[in-house]
Parts: sequence; C-alpha cells; structure tokens
Amino acid sequence: MRALLLFSLICLLGGCTSLYYKAQEKLGNEKRDILIDRVKKGRKEQEQAKEQYKTTLEAFQAVTGFQGGKTEEIYKKLKKEFDEATGRTKKVSDRIASIEQVSGDMFSEWQQEIDGMGNRDLKAKSRGLMRDAKSRYAPLIKRMRDVELRAKPVLKAFEDQVLFIKHNLNAEAVTSLKTTVLKMDVEVSKLVADIEASTKEADAFLATLPTN
Repeated sequence: MRALLLFSLICLLGGCTSLYYKAQEKLGNEKRDILIDRVKKGRKEQEQAKEQYKTTLEAFQAVTGFQGGKTEEIYKKLKKEFDEATGRTKKVSDRIASIEQVSGDMFSEWQQEIDGMGNRDLKAKSRGLMRDAKSRYAPLIKRMRDVELRAKPVLKAFEDQVLFIKHNLNAEAVTSLKTTVLKMDVEVSKLVADIEASTKEADAFLATLPTN
C-alpha cells in the first residue's frame, strides 16, 4: 500500500497523469473521487489565503501609526507578510489548475463512455447527467478563477508598497502608507468577499456529488 501511494505521488509530481489515475483506481478512487478531494483542498487553500490576506493588511495598517524606530525592521516584517500572501496565492492557483485538469479528464472519459453505450435510453440519461454535472461545475471554477484575478491587484499593491519602503528606509516612506492603506482595505475586502462566495460555491458543488 505504501509503495502504491508513493508511486502515485511520484507520478503526480512528474506529470504521469494516466499512471497516476491507474494507481488511484487500484485504491478504489475514480476521477470523480479525485475531483472531490481536490475541490475540498482548493476550498481549504482559499480559506487559508483569505486569512493571510487579512493578516497582511493588518500588518500594513499597524505601521501607519509609526512613531519612530527602525524602519528596516518594519520593512522586513511587511516583506515577510507579503511573501506569505504570495505563497498562499501560488498554492491556490496550483490547486485550481489541478481541479481543471482532473475535471477535464473526467468529462472526456465520461463522454467516451457515453459514445460507447448501445442502449439509447441509458445513453440519453447519461448524457443528461453529464450535462447537469458540467452546469454545476462551471460556476465553481468561474468563482475560483475570479478569486485568482482579484488577488493579483491586491498582491501588486502590497508589493509596490514594500518595495517603496525598501528603497526609502526612512520614516517618510512608512508614513506614506496612510495614503494607500485605505485603498488596500477596499481591495482586500472585495477579495475576501470573492473567496467567501467561492467557498460557498464549492460547498454547493460538493453537496451534489456522492462520495466513495
């Protein structure tokens, strides 16, 4: 069992998609089960990213009350928070890509199996089931991609301010945050709202799928 799990991991990391699916099938996991697992993990990644965005914003807000001290330490703290937010965003993007991969493979396999069916009634019903599944999946992936797009300007705003402080390690650079932190707050609030909508969509999608 351990060898099979290790083999699955190696194939997944190495891009051996078909071998990975076969290994998972031996464990009793069909593509549908893999999709469910990845959506759950994608939901978790988004929740963790949401908390990190809020934490990063709070770090920027905290230094607007700068009363003197070592600006380099402030820079290092904000850089650390920015790096954490960037890392979380990357994990979300990677998870979305993995969801799209397995969903595309699942629907392709489903279509091939429908094409091979001889019973017209069953074939029509299967086609309808696939159509319904696609209609439920479409809003989910759209919500996830919306979150990905919304995160870009937020990260860019964080990055620009961190770089400005890096290039101007003085009190004036830190106090300049006061003029931009309000805009950051608005953008982060919108991003948080998008993430919450996405996680709700994930819950709704998962509720329609039977688990193994």
